[in-house]
Parts: sequence; C-alpha cells; structure tokens
Amino acid sequence: MAARIKKGDTVVVLAGRDKGRTGQVLQVMPKESRALVQGVNLVKRHQRPTPGREGGIISKEAPIQISNIALRDPKDGKATRVRFETKDDGKKVRVAVRSGETIDG
Repeated sequence: MAARIKKGDTVVVLAGRDKGRTGQVLQVMPKESRALVQGVNLVKRHQRPTPGREGGIISKEAPIQISNIALRDPKDGKATRVRFETKDDGKKVRVAVRSGETIDG
C-alpha cells in the first residue's frame, strides 16, 4: 500500500484536543497506524537524570492516530485527502484532492 502521509509532510489535526493545529510529520509508524507530529499531542514525562542529560519534567510529542490527521493543501492550507496519479513518464505522484495540485515534485 502506498503511503498517503510521509515524513516531512505538513498535516492538519482533524480530531482530539489539538484539533485544527498544524505540524510537520517527524515519523510514521504504519504498523501501528500512528504518526509523530511536531508540536502536536504533547505529553509531560518525568525524566530521571543520567550522565548525558539532566532530569526533570520534559514535554514531548506522543504518537497520534493517522486517521486523525490529514495532509495540508499546498494551495489554501486546509485539510485535504490524497489521490495517486501516474504522470506521462510513468511516475506515480500524490495529488491533493481539494485543489488538484501535485504534492510530490
């Protein structure tokens, strides 16, 4: 199955406490159907000090369900679905359904 959301994409959160926020995808976990989005779904973690880092309460991103995020349309910045099209040279590209713009080069 082809990836509709990839690392480096800008996405919009559709549901949950961060609904409406945008961020860049840091990591995609297809087996768990989850993605790590920068600045979204932040959780506090108590961290024990080690020789390499100091301890305390740190804030970090937690994985979010892929069904709760959508790709951001390059034209108007709103959430869009993704369609796959084949170019004349045989390359498969992602296309935003909302505006029809190509997402991959």
